[in-house]
Amino acid sequence: MRDRSFAPSRILIYLVVTLFAAAYLAPLVVVVLNSVRTNEEIAQGSMIGWPQHMAWRNYLTAWSGFCIAETCAGIRPYMLNSALITIPATIFSTLLGAVAGYAVSLWRFRGDNWIYGIVTLGLFLPQQMRLLPWTIVLRDIGLINTLWGLVLIHTIQGLSFTVLFCRNYYIAIPHELIRAARIDGAGFFRIFWRIILPLSSPILIVTVIWQFTHIWNEFLYGVTFTTGQQQPVTAALIALSAAVADIPQHGVQSAAVIIAALPTLLIYLFGGRYFVRGLTAGAVK
Repeated sequence: MRDRSFAPSRILIYLVVTLFAAAYLAPLVVVVLNSVRTNEEIAQGSMIGWPQHMAWRNYLTAWSGFCIAETCAGIRPYMLNSALITIPATIFSTLLGAVAGYAVSLWRFRGDNWIYGIVTLGLFLPQQMRLLPWTIVLRDIGLINTLWGLVLIHTIQGLSFTVLFCRNYYIAIPHELIRAARIDGAGFFRIFWRIILPLSSPILIVTVIWQFTHIWNEFLYGVTFTTGQQQPVTAALIALSAAVADIPQHGVQSAAVIIAALPTLLIYLFGGRYFVRGLTAGAVK
């Protein structure tokens, strides 16, 4: 067969993909370069340029030295807040979504399709529509301006995604496994723990990566329901921008953005292939 490695169509495809990748990565490259440039260098030149001197001190200042909301501790406490919100909310929403997805896919009961439809309806509702109901709920249970309030919000909000992912994955599991286990006397939770959960690694990896990334990057609920030292890092970055409005500190701001984005970047770099593999694991029965 004729070698088509240098066919014009293939070259065109590589060129288009390269251009899209370059355009998508350009903002990240600019932020990374500015994070190691001094403010004087940026002020004398432009926001786009190669650093003449590597100003690594920007990262130290952004981490623990810059003043945000009258507290000169950098973004370190806000990174901790985001971790305390993201980790439990990811675990809770993933486990609850797995149980619910298992129930509506392998344990058929009257009204299961209606319940599944109502749960996944949350995917199509704008976040702004949920602000007032969540305000009332958090006020009544005393979780306004607390980290546990955001954990509750993200756990409930995340169920729409986790139930959808897990249900679509579990529906491809042979029903004969469930029937055989029920004949042997296994109940709902025993079947889930002994049979379903060991088969769920691919889709659980998907839901964990999805939920962690979404919750860590979420801004609206964090800035609406928390203030001051209770805010996640995404809300703190806005406060950092306001704090340097009079005297711009673009190097420190860029370093803070890189630090805040580092957890999700690492999740993507180390778990991206498992994410795609898990999405396609249940596609073919």
